[in-house]
Parts: sequence; structure tokens; C-alpha cells
Amino acid sequence: MQLSGRVRVGPESRVLTGGAPLRVLFPNAAARNLLAGGSFSVSDEASAALAEKLLAFGMADPAADAGIPVDAEAVADTGARLPAGTVTVVVPVRDRPDQLDRLLGSIGSGYRVIVVDDASRSPQPVADTAAAHGARYLPLPVNVGPGAARNAGLALVQTPYVAFVDSDMVLDPGTIPELLRHFADPGVALVAPRILGWNPDNSPGWICRYEDSRSSLDLGRRASLVHPRGPVSWLPAACLVGRVDALGGGFSPELRVAEDVDLVWSLVRRGWRVRYEPSVAARHEHRREVSAWLARKAFYGTGAHELARRHGNSVAPAVLAPWSVAFLLALLAQRRWSLPVAAALAGATTLRLSRRLRRSPQPARLAGELVGQGILAALGQGSALLLRHWWPLTIAGCAFSARLRRAALLAAAVDAGVEYVRTGADLDPLRFAAARRLDDLAYGAGVWLGAFRGRSAGALLPEITGLPAFRRRSSRSPSPGSGTS
Repeated sequence: MQLSGRVRVGPESRVLTGGAPLRVLFPNAAARNLLAGGSFSVSDEASAALAEKLLAFGMADPAADAGIPVDAEAVADTGARLPAGTVTVVVPVRDRPDQLDRLLGSIGSGYRVIVVDDASRSPQPVADTAAAHGARYLPLPVNVGPGAARNAGLALVQTPYVAFVDSDMVLDPGTIPELLRHFADPGVALVAPRILGWNPDNSPGWICRYEDSRSSLDLGRRASLVHPRGPVSWLPAACLVGRVDALGGGFSPELRVAEDVDLVWSLVRRGWRVRYEPSVAARHEHRREVSAWLARKAFYGTGAHELARRHGNSVAPAVLAPWSVAFLLALLAQRRWSLPVAAALAGATTLRLSRRLRRSPQPARLAGELVGQGILAALGQGSALLLRHWWPLTIAGCAFSARLRRAALLAAAVDAGVEYVRTGADLDPLRFAAARRLDDLAYGAGVWLGAFRGRSAGALLPEITGLPAFRRRSSRSPSPGSGTS
């Protein structure tokens, strides 16, 4: 067991800060001894209890060498071993026989594979491709969408684990065995790898190069516990490995978009753990035409309404404390008093928080660091509201307000610059910035379209939380051998 890279460790491991929602833990002496090196082995009841709580808080990750028992009957070309009869691969497909052939050839040996044909217009090439790879072919009489097609395959699975893989994916032979290691934890229901781009001709266009650096399916370089409002809050169904007993009937069959988000959040609500493992990668063939790419981004956005209907505030486009709302409004006003008021708000919040962190060796410093993180988070969320979720309101407001125009231009420039540096995109800054804005415009348009169709603004409304709510969450989830604040 090792502490997450997002966790900040104070001197002598006396204070741990991290997780989502953010927690401050004060480990006791026994826990500090275990955490001294940043990782520890689960060897007794006390270490097991500490590991369980840190995992649940999103403050620790399983060690890379943990895994389910294996035998030598099915060994991938990479040397990763797969237990015989452990996992079945379910591939939903509609037409795309060439992509299906590429995927099935990339998976490796030792798998049962079910190809679910979601009412292809030309089913015979799909059936022939499945047969050529020894896969079971399941044709559906009508098109039901990817979620329901996966469910049809899941109903035939007789192994304890299932891998859902879309036909436009490419795997390494070790992808699935490496993901299976996480199921050594009996509380894990679902795991996904990092999704990177697949460019077989090595000459991707500018949109494809943008997607290679900042795809909607690429959830970053850091391993994470997955849950609403976490650093990683969902997993793409393009490649998932799941525990069959936990999945039940699988995806909500009526959803044709955001069915993967809905599944993840439903599992988390039922008490299961879901994990993202970026040390394992799979590759996705990104869209290359601008029109198709924009249409897909907008399609993703339309799913926000149904998620808001099913999961409430979990889909809120921003989650802000009252002080951070006031901080943003003060800056947006762009008056002479704006910076002094913003500074006063930050200072008052730091003082109030430091009183709650008296157990820390340096409460004022820790409080200042936490407020600094809160300011950066608030600025990022405010920028996203202006440029992504609320852009129709921003454009309308810019026609009348010079202050809003300045704020939007500054937010767009800073956002593009930060993301360009963070992602290391193989694209010039101007085209990256253009693609970034098109990405936000298309997704935001989809959110508004979904809200209009559903006659509800739920997916557009931020949530304003307060410190009392933070205290209630902390008091309900104390760490064994630790105090919380």
C-alpha cells in the first residue's frame, strides 16, 4: 500500500492532507510508523484497517505488485500471466469489421470473447471477423445502443470478471491481466486503464493531435479512486474490467450516452470501490474530422441532464464554498476594492481554518496552503463556468459588459496556456487554443441542449457548500488511529 501522489505529508507524517472531499488527518504514533516510508505492507489487523480507510478516502493506492492468484495456463506475450477461465471479453460493435479485426488481434490469447453485433447494416463481415478469431458472435435484431449491447454480452458471461472493450480500441496483451491485479481487493468492482490515442499512419491532423494530448477519454497520469467530485470522477466504457457479481445487470439500457458515468456512480453509491490505473494503457482511434469530433463532444454534453436527474448534485458543473463565491465575484467586479476584498476573504478564511487545525504543528501554514489550493480550484471552476458550461450566457453578457469581456479573454488565455504546458501537446499553441475553445463550446452546447430537451437546469447549476457541511462529512468518517479535521 502506498500513499497517493496527491497526498501531502507533513513533518514526521504527523499530518496528511488529501483525498476528495479534502481531508486533514493526524495519524497516531502507530500509524506514523507505518507511513514513515510513504508505503507499507498489510500484515496485521491494524495495518489492514489503516489501509482500508486510506483506500476509502482516496489517499492511498494499491502497490503495483498486488494481484489475484495466477497460473501458467494462459501467458500473454508480454509475460503477464492470466488465470484460466477468469475473464470474458465483451465487444459491442456495429459494422466496423476492420476495427474489430484489429482489436481482436491485439487482445492476446487465453480469453473467452463475445462479439455483440448491435444490428449492423452489413452483419456478415462482422460475423466472419468474429469467427476468424474464435469469438462467439451474438447478433441483435434491433439497434439498442452500446450500453444495452454490453448487457446482452454480460448476460452470457460465466467467468468471475468481464472486460468491456469497444471495437475502436487497441490493447496490449498485458492490459487486461494488469488491470485484474486490482481485484485482489474484494471491495473493487471496476477498473479502467488510461486511454491514449491510436494513430496507425503516424500523420494525425491537428484535431487528432489535440485529442492525443487532451482526449475526453484520457483521465490523466495519476492513479485514483473514482467517485463523484474526485480527481477522477468517472471511467470511459471504451475499456473497463469489472467484477461480474458487482455489476448485476450492467449498464442502464435506456442510456445511449453517459451510461459509463451512471454505472460508476451507481456502484460507488452501493459501496463498491472503482479505480483508475494509468500505469496500464489502452489506445483509442480518435476522430479526425472536425465536424465528427464536435458532434461527439456535444453528444457527451447531452448526457449531463440525465445524470443530474439520476444523481443530483454529483453532476454540478462547479462546487464552491461561500467564501470562494465571494472571492470570485470580487475579482469579477474589477473595481479598486476588488483585490483588497479578495485578500481579506482569503485571510479571514485562513484564520478561521487555522483555528480548526490546532493539532497541526504549523496550523497557520497548513491553513494558508489549503486556502491557496481552494483559490486555485475556485479560479479553475469559475473559468470553466465562463468558457464551458455557461458560455451562451458569457457571450450574451460580453455584448454589454467590458468587464466580462476582459474576464472571459483572460480566462481563455490562462486556461489554454496552462493546459498547453500541462499536456505537452504536439501542436502549436494557437491551434491548441482554438481546439480547446471548440471543445468547450461543443460540450457546453450539448449540456444546454440536454437541459432544454429535459426542461431542467439541474446540470447547469453549481453547488454552494459551506464549512458546516465539511465538518459533518469529516465527523462521520474518522480514520483508525487518526484524527480528522
